[in-house]
Amino acid sequence: MLVEAQSSNVSLPYGSMGTEDKDLEGKMKLENDIPDDSEELNLTLDEVQIVNELDSRQYGFLDLNHADNSKKKEIALKTVQYLEARLKMAQRVKEENRKILKERKEGEKPELKKSIIIDPKLYCKLGHLNLLLKEHEKALSAYQSYRSLAQDACIWQDTCFLYGEGLVHFHFNAFTWATQDFLDLLYVEPSFPRANEVHRRLGIIYKCNKDFESALKHLNFALRDSSPLSCSKLEVKCEIAHVYESSGRHRLAKEAYEELLADESKLPPLVKADICRQLGWMYHTIESFGEKNHREAVAVQLLQKSVEANPKSGESLYLLGRCYSAIGKVHDAFLAYRNSVDKTEANANTWCSIGVLYQQQNQPVDALQAYICAVQLDKKHKTAWTNLGILYESCGQPHDALTCYMNAAKEEALPELTTKIRFLKTQLANAPLPSSNSKPKPLLSIEEAWNLPITAEITAKQQQRNPPQSAMGQQKYGPYAAGNPQQPQQQQQQAPSEPLMMAGSQAKRFKSSSVINEVSPTLACRLDVPQQQQQHPPSQSQQQQRLQVSYPPQSPYPSPSFANNSNTSVRPNLPQPSPPVYQTQYQNQFNPDIGSVESTQSNGNSNHVNGGNNATSGAESPGPGTELDAEQELEALLSHKEAEDMLKQFIKQELENAGNLEERKPVSMSEILADAKEEVIEDPPRPPPTLSINMSSSRILVGKRRSLGLASGKLSVGDVRAVMSEVCPPPRPPPPPTPKIPRDRLLPPTPSVFVENKKECHSPQLQEFVLRHPISVIRGMAAALKLDLGLFSTKSLVEAHPEHRVEVRNQVFQTPDENWDPLTGRKAWRCESHRSHTSVAKYAQYQASSFQDSLREEHEKNTGVHKDSSSADESGNHGPKRKNGKLQGRKMIKFGTNVDLSDERKWRFQLQELMKLPAFARVVSAGNMLSHVGHVILGMNTVQLYMKVPGSRTPGHQENNNFCSVNINIGPGDCEWFGVPDGYWGSLHDLCERNGVDYLHGSWWPLLEDMLDEGIPLYRFTQKPGDFVWVNAAEQYRLGVERYEWNKLRQFKSIVPMIHLSWNLARNIRVSDPRLYEQIKYCLLRTLRQCQLVLQYVKALGVEVRYHGRGKNETTHYCGQCEVMWEVFNVLLVKEQDKRHVVHCHECARRISPTLEGFLCLEEYSMKELIQIYDNFVLNPSSSKQPPIQHVT
Repeated sequence: MLVEAQSSNVSLPYGSMGTEDKDLEGKMKLENDIPDDSEELNLTLDEVQIVNELDSRQYGFLDLNHADNSKKKEIALKTVQYLEARLKMAQRVKEENRKILKERKEGEKPELKKSIIIDPKLYCKLGHLNLLLKEHEKALSAYQSYRSLAQDACIWQDTCFLYGEGLVHFHFNAFTWATQDFLDLLYVEPSFPRANEVHRRLGIIYKCNKDFESALKHLNFALRDSSPLSCSKLEVKCEIAHVYESSGRHRLAKEAYEELLADESKLPPLVKADICRQLGWMYHTIESFGEKNHREAVAVQLLQKSVEANPKSGESLYLLGRCYSAIGKVHDAFLAYRNSVDKTEANANTWCSIGVLYQQQNQPVDALQAYICAVQLDKKHKTAWTNLGILYESCGQPHDALTCYMNAAKEEALPELTTKIRFLKTQLANAPLPSSNSKPKPLLSIEEAWNLPITAEITAKQQQRNPPQSAMGQQKYGPYAAGNPQQPQQQQQQAPSEPLMMAGSQAKRFKSSSVINEVSPTLACRLDVPQQQQQHPPSQSQQQQRLQVSYPPQSPYPSPSFANNSNTSVRPNLPQPSPPVYQTQYQNQFNPDIGSVESTQSNGNSNHVNGGNNATSGAESPGPGTELDAEQELEALLSHKEAEDMLKQFIKQELENAGNLEERKPVSMSEILADAKEEVIEDPPRPPPTLSINMSSSRILVGKRRSLGLASGKLSVGDVRAVMSEVCPPPRPPPPPTPKIPRDRLLPPTPSVFVENKKECHSPQLQEFVLRHPISVIRGMAAALKLDLGLFSTKSLVEAHPEHRVEVRNQVFQTPDENWDPLTGRKAWRCESHRSHTSVAKYAQYQASSFQDSLREEHEKNTGVHKDSSSADESGNHGPKRKNGKLQGRKMIKFGTNVDLSDERKWRFQLQELMKLPAFARVVSAGNMLSHVGHVILGMNTVQLYMKVPGSRTPGHQENNNFCSVNINIGPGDCEWFGVPDGYWGSLHDLCERNGVDYLHGSWWPLLEDMLDEGIPLYRFTQKPGDFVWVNAAEQYRLGVERYEWNKLRQFKSIVPMIHLSWNLARNIRVSDPRLYEQIKYCLLRTLRQCQLVLQYVKALGVEVRYHGRGKNETTHYCGQCEVMWEVFNVLLVKEQDKRHVVHCHECARRISPTLEGFLCLEEYSMKELIQIYDNFVLNPSSSKQPPIQHVT
């Protein structure tokens, strides 16, 4: 069944009146209850059609404020006004009925008013209309009401709703929520007409989140798409250039910017201004761009062009002032700063830079006021606080200087700041008490300066530049809530007053400003060319300070918004707001039972045979769901399908009665509503899938050939999700299992068994044991099987192939119970390591020297010579010492990982030795599901070796596609493991998101206390040399498919091609497990249908299909454009790009060229062959229990 969004066809009969009393008098009375300010809505059929066509897909393309669209705007406003009145009336009737029930006497039958049944689609349509009217807050409220009231199936299948809600979240910089909406949309309908708009916004979001590779991928996708875009392609190229700049690839950014400026006539003025600003600032800051004088001259020239293109750009003026200041043009710098303040919103960096200029010109009073403005705008502005402290100290006011330094060190204390604070505290403690004859202070104290009066003129100007914003979600569902039908109140949002640290007896709370963007009137009046007289000469102590007056960070405007159209008014560089309260009240539940998560750390030199350990990822998940209060729910819902059918019938009758379109009479809204059914309508059940595994191949293909609609000229491939059913919602992280485990039982013993001989190793009881637990240890396996582990030793590897490639991870040496952030010096989840490569021989030398160093350090520690670097320092602080913001006293180690042993010619003896393992644990086995993939997947169906030194750690992860893994410790050292049952991966995912790391893409090391506080059980054990660790997955194929779909949703490439694997399993094995058979058969059914659809589509466009076949051990093809999204099966659409042939999925090919011009279509399997495999794959009736198919490495 083709899944089509219904929101674009939403009709107007959104409510009906119904109660047990059906007399006309009561109905008329109810109509009279409509408020006086709400007129009856009369629309012609043409106007009804216009309202139905208005949805989120028109955003950015339809400007209702344009004169040509005044008629549409009038209709939209009339519809919104009427529907809001209906909602208000429905709520009022409900409240009155509730009041009647509350006041009734015992035994008295209450006379209730007729209730109004509201269709949840009403809220969705209101969201679309308000979105097009640029009423973003009302649109957000309506969308959230729809999400809360509608059933889940309607929500995730309604792509127009997902798109509209994502646009609103993007507008409010709620990037986490926008990302989830957009990813769900691309997952449900990759062929969505506005997919290029989605990719462009995802690119901006990932750029702001510093995921630059993902940003480039999505922006390039939007650039290649031939569909209409609400902005020009030049603006997308600008975003790509800025991604290069933000990621440090300055040469590529410079070339991209200059290429755009080569033809300035094509650039919109605002885009040209942004490009000149960014390129000019790069010339100012990047030393590799040439000699300094040349760079500064070019920078000034470009920034001047930016100001000319956009005279209102305060940002360009500010940066121009910075450049003037750098080349000594103080007068011009002050003029640029003054114009910046006049033409843009106040900015802490601007005021800090003004303060630096005043301080350099020896005008401390003016510098003080500038710095105060900076820290009032941004109370965490470290540079301004530091400069202000230096200013106070130079003027002989150490108490105020200490206060400033302490505020500068609140977030992160640099060593220089820490030293200065300690010095001032000591100085103040030994200083004599101030006398009454003391000289007056040259500067106001920090508290007096903070509370300087603000003139009405400055306050009014700041309020004008920063208009008040209304709170998002004042009530449970905003302005369309059941209890709040009025329009949102515009309220001034004041920043929460934040106490600032004061030194000594002055530890008071500063008075908070009434408007956060206030400035000192004294400074505003004197912001001009600085006076040349020297009011306070610099003291000797100032000249000898280690702390220097500095400007704010070099990139004060790191994320310009190049798009100047109204639908991208968001400034991505603004901080992301917290989600509104009502946004955390929904959560789609999806409960896959995924394979376990483990982390390992080596306690000694050892080589470790292991499977692939790539991280797997998680989605941005909403907070815990909250049930709606039953007293606030509407009493009944009108199903959307029924409302739609009713309007279709009504329009059909009208068309029959009205011959001429010009003679149509206006349609009364109350006439439509009066025809609605009066009984309560329950939510319809989820529609069953149209495909069945009991269908023959001929029936499937004939049915789809008819549904393609080729005779009518409509070419549509339809749903392309080839593995899971079209009625399955997008996957979500599962909630933790219930009941919650008590804290004292969160460290259970690890399942383990000791084997003594070969017979026990090959027994079916051992296989059942490991398949029964999430993770298990088999002790003595190597000795029982007489495995020669010496073949895997470093010495043997060097003797065999000394130049074999080794991937190296540079890590900080840490104990297993801790993980320190090297930048902040605090415990964190993020586990950073830098990748490099070397040879086996070179790593062997490092491993040997590291082992000797470890022995020497252990000896020194035992004799008392060695001092632990992590012990408490002189100040009593625990944890690692820091210097220049980085960890000190922590040695770096190199972890040799992913040593590939797949080549049978090079590692024949090692691979033969592993054949001694029991059948269920071998790399190549009929019972190993990955032996049927048909090609090599490094680390999955091949052997990988880890070469370790003490302290080497494999970050937390889930196995690729949740397949099982086998791990053998070669020795001589031990390996410590941390494992979590697979049912808790959703909780771990949430913890990762909470700690700012990506569960799938990121590198993380869990903090044990955080896991225990969250109620996550943890297996912790030591793997001795020769021990065997099995990481399990219960239902292998199902978990593999679920993770395959989860990876697709999160834009993460699944290295296990589940579609190819399913067809090879159907070809190679007989299945007696009914559940496994149904899952594989359904995958075959959907991919067979998809192949037929694509081939028909290609042939209908006149593209020749050539049989290509599939070579032995040929790897699976993935789309070269969307790569992580689609595994391309059977039908390959190939196009030459950059002198190489790139495979495309049909969706990407259609977006690049709707007619597939320039594409070559290749077929790997004939349809006859696929039909034969499908029809021959049947459930094996054999009652004999076959060993389960598993994956081992």
